[in-house]
Amino acid sequence: MGWLDAQHLSGHTSGYQVRLGENGRVQCRNGKGKLLSSVPASIKDDPQVVQLRQLAEWLSRHEAECLSAVDGWMVRSLPVPTALIAEVWADAAWADALRDLVVTADDGRGVETGFLRDADPERGLGVVTLDGDTRRLRPEVVGIPHPVLLDDLEELREFGAELGVEQKVQQLFRQTFARPTVPAAGKTSVDDYAGGKFEQLNHAVGRCRTLGYPVRGGDAVYSAFEDGRVVEARYWLGSDYPEGETWTGELRWALADGTALALADVGPVAWSEGMRMASAIHAGRVVQEAAVAQ
Repeated sequence: MGWLDAQHLSGHTSGYQVRLGENGRVQCRNGKGKLLSSVPASIKDDPQVVQLRQLAEWLSRHEAECLSAVDGWMVRSLPVPTALIAEVWADAAWADALRDLVVTADDGRGVETGFLRDADPERGLGVVTLDGDTRRLRPEVVGIPHPVLLDDLEELREFGAELGVEQKVQQLFRQTFARPTVPAAGKTSVDDYAGGKFEQLNHAVGRCRTLGYPVRGGDAVYSAFEDGRVVEARYWLGSDYPEGETWTGELRWALADGTALALADVGPVAWSEGMRMASAIHAGRVVQEAAVAQ
């Protein structure tokens, strides 16, 4: 971004110039061209500075919204129109969120799986396949699969490391959990992450807030859309006094209307994301240090 002249509070030319840096912060240089560590107080209310700060805030929100949208497409494994991807690719925030994701596409010659490297309204999608070939595909829609649904996940991880891919949206290296092939008959919950102690219920709720999980009725909740329905993973935190001790409980799954699901009826994505949520929250528990033998 080019440099803009700034003014003193008095309205006179200050000799300073400002711009929005690549790090998303307002940069300033003096009349000799020296880059300053911060914006001087004498020009902090200059219209140019104020507008640049507002632009930086908007860009930050826009980037977060793009990442959230693409993460939603991936977690739900939703088919995304190729025309949409090609249209938004010109926006750096969208391109950064989409670039290097593993996609699946069928353009009439069979399903291809590879890393998305480019998108163009005229030429279609640029994809690097597992064979190392760069192909141009023009399917109607493209899939961004959840990693638990990728049969070649380990191979893709190795090849991605060779390519030096850097995914802004966690896909390849997202923590995944495979559902047992034969869950216990009639069982509706798992206790792998039960018994985690938090000194205060507030601490557990605060950890959920940091991780982005809502808390309802004493449960941390993750809503997955799978097989045409919403399935909620619910991990018990407690519902007593907010400043009192609490211990985590079982993880279970239910439909949006509250109907409990047997473990055998939980899909792979809902299972993986529920276990991922419980694991992340449980990691913040109080860990008792083992006594050191004297």
